[in-house]
Amino acid sequence: MKAIRRFSVRPVLPEPLRPLSDLARNLRWSWHPETRELFEAVDPEGWQATGGDPVRLLGTVSVPRLAALAADRRFLRRLTAAADDLHDYLTGPRWYQSRACGAAPARELPAAIAYFSPEFGITAALPQYSGGLGILAGDHLKAASDLGVPLIGVGLLYRHGYFRQSLDREGWQQEHYPVLDPHELPLSPLREPDGRPAEVRLALPGGRLLRAHIWQAQVGRVPLLLLDSDVEENEPAERGVTDRLYGGGSEHRLQQEMLLGIGGVRAVRAYCRLTGHAEPEAFHTNEGHAGFLGLERIRELITDGADFDAALAAVRAGTVFTTHTPVAAGIDRFDRELVARHFGDDGELPGIEVERVLALGMETYPGGEPNLFNMAVMGLRLAQRANGVSTLHGRVSREMFAGLWPGFDPEEVPITSVTNGVHAPSWVAPEVLRLGARQVGAARTEDALSVGDPAAGDRDRWDSVAGIPDAEIWELRRSLREQLVVEVRRRLYASWRQRGAGTAELGWVEQVLDPDVLTIGFARRVPSYKRLTLILRDRDRLLELLLHPERPVQLVVAGKAHPADDGGKRLIQELVRFADDPRVRHRIVFLPDYGMGLAQKLYPGCDVWLNNPLRPLEACGTSGMKAALNGCLNLSVLDGWWDEWYEPDFGWAIPTADGSGTDEHRRDDLEAAALYELLAERVAPRFYDRGAQGLPERWIDMVRRTLATLGPKVLAGRMVREYVERLYTPAAHAHRALDLSAARAFAAWKERVREAWPRVAVDHVEAGWSAAVSADPAAEGAAELGATLPLRVRVGLGGLDPGDVEVQVVAGRVGDDDRISDAQRVPLKPTAGPDTDGRWLYEGPLALDRTGPFGYTVRVLPAHRLLAEPAELGLVAEPFADSGEAAGMLMR
Repeated sequence: MKAIRRFSVRPVLPEPLRPLSDLARNLRWSWHPETRELFEAVDPEGWQATGGDPVRLLGTVSVPRLAALAADRRFLRRLTAAADDLHDYLTGPRWYQSRACGAAPARELPAAIAYFSPEFGITAALPQYSGGLGILAGDHLKAASDLGVPLIGVGLLYRHGYFRQSLDREGWQQEHYPVLDPHELPLSPLREPDGRPAEVRLALPGGRLLRAHIWQAQVGRVPLLLLDSDVEENEPAERGVTDRLYGGGSEHRLQQEMLLGIGGVRAVRAYCRLTGHAEPEAFHTNEGHAGFLGLERIRELITDGADFDAALAAVRAGTVFTTHTPVAAGIDRFDRELVARHFGDDGELPGIEVERVLALGMETYPGGEPNLFNMAVMGLRLAQRANGVSTLHGRVSREMFAGLWPGFDPEEVPITSVTNGVHAPSWVAPEVLRLGARQVGAARTEDALSVGDPAAGDRDRWDSVAGIPDAEIWELRRSLREQLVVEVRRRLYASWRQRGAGTAELGWVEQVLDPDVLTIGFARRVPSYKRLTLILRDRDRLLELLLHPERPVQLVVAGKAHPADDGGKRLIQELVRFADDPRVRHRIVFLPDYGMGLAQKLYPGCDVWLNNPLRPLEACGTSGMKAALNGCLNLSVLDGWWDEWYEPDFGWAIPTADGSGTDEHRRDDLEAAALYELLAERVAPRFYDRGAQGLPERWIDMVRRTLATLGPKVLAGRMVREYVERLYTPAAHAHRALDLSAARAFAAWKERVREAWPRVAVDHVEAGWSAAVSADPAAEGAAELGATLPLRVRVGLGGLDPGDVEVQVVAGRVGDDDRISDAQRVPLKPTAGPDTDGRWLYEGPLALDRTGPFGYTVRVLPAHRLLAEPAELGLVAEPFADSGEAAGMLMR
């Protein structure tokens, strides 16, 4: 029979062992090998049985074993050392405290930053993630902790997490939703002074109330606040709001995102009030799911006396928005009426007009859906600073959202990029760490992995891998491959047992994979654009690769499809059925239930990491970064981060056939053929090409180059430093500059500019051609390189002052369509005006600094010291084509 209630009965730790509780409750153990080894020593069998979870481990250790440990002087010395190390880590100055960043010391850094994400992948012991977005968020928090950045993480506590995956006999994905008890997780409740759980409340339509308690995880120095709606005071529907990650229908998802954004801000306020933590000066929205946080902050300011426009200006100034998707279908969009029903006097944020809320998310641009509320659009409208997660993704995002800034070319859209990074101490195998420690010293290795700042000298630490002997590198690679083989066999056996196979029919599992065979890994979520089954495109060629008598390859594949994505499930089934074939099942395996635990075995054990998405639909692709830090070589389409940092010295690029004239089936055929050719002609031969010492010297050299060149680039420490210097600090300064009075003035200025803008015009452009035209008769009147073209421009400002605008000449090379590329922008200065018609005269020189077809135009933009980008308001005035002006001119 089933229990009606579940709870844990924990032994009381003897006094000498009390520090174990503190060590278990701070998730730094998840990336600190010495602390994990200490817990393993408590009970090695229990450590394995609990999946390396200290909290669960301490709940199962027998009383006699605890008594023995309390009397074990050697264990107590290790415990004291671990506790002291954690104390030093939490209290000692880090990079942020020393102000050791590129900003001048006078540029005061933010007192605190709030970081909102719908999922966080910190450790498998806290399963609150589905894939790359959550793992990235977890690595962001860990790196912030290592650097001492005063971050506060905010998310939801999902009682069923995402889901556990298994396969049925036919290879079809099965989902399982284990119930998570917060008391059995490394969490503690945030409490009021009288002991009551701290609570946030949201109003729902029909007079309903959504309550949520706040749980806290401690990620090193960084608190992570998780909101939990499964509280007794809620009605059943409200209790289920935080049941599953990315589950339920539209209304369920909307309420989750309202709780994350609006409730999350209220949770941050409660946490700061109860702990004395500094209030955030910058708010970071990791993807659009948390976008409603801006609305709650607007409500706070309106409560303090601001009007909506002033509050919006102040909130935008201190907000950073990161978009992670290059696919419109990957953005949450809600029906307009559904959103309207949840706001206003009968829902949340009473006193704010529903139409003002809706206007922030509606797709009011060409090609937009007029009745859909777009969370990414709201995120961009509520944030003064926005970024993609790789250089290519930044470019894709500017094109994707260009409709929000009409009149501007995509390259001028105010979305920058900060390329993702990964938290090396979490992902680098202990054996790799030990090899690095022997070469450069343990302390220096840990610092380099945590911070990774080439400009600060860490480049030398990574270059030192050149001194590691070939034999040591190759011995390490084989050892890691062998460990992966053992893990694969264990997991494959368990998977087949779940699929219904008996012990007698599974003897073949012991022959699966070979520790001396080139091993390729592929593991990620399974949407169609990631092309899980591209490798199956020509099965005869794949068979040749797998079964080659001299240069065989073996593949380890893992991934989850969303429970509602039958197309993704069919892809998994197709691959599983191929891998079930007795001819190849010793060379290719699919491992279900891909998560952090499997990933930490998979990345180090593979020789090659395969990534073959549809370009440019991979925003970043951080799995390849984690593999690279373990000496695994990348074989990938030039997408995401690989497009940015690929070099032939340390990996391979899969050619793409992404031209507009190529249909998808032919494209996949061409790219699969290119992949097979790379594997057969370049990758496998290099792996098996042995030198005089029996070692693949050229392969080992590529491993070295991977570590030395990519190592400092792919670190989350580098990423977080960029966020601090380029986004958080400017956002904090803008936030400080916009007190209530300044916000009102800035909002009034915006309104005045918008009202006047239809009357702003460039009336006439006059160029002093004689000063630039060559005297050489053979040049036929072309301009001379190095000459200066004087410009005089007459502009109507529609009642605005010259201080409200900037008049620019935009110049550069032009193509056959007269489009300007590689543009330079030169401000012109007012020299006279206004005349009787209210026109102003602007003048300035244009330097002719490049040869070939060259052109220019003139435009007027709003200008204000509090604008982060000239395109921020989406306003621009340009001239009509002047019959006396040529669109382009030839220079030589």
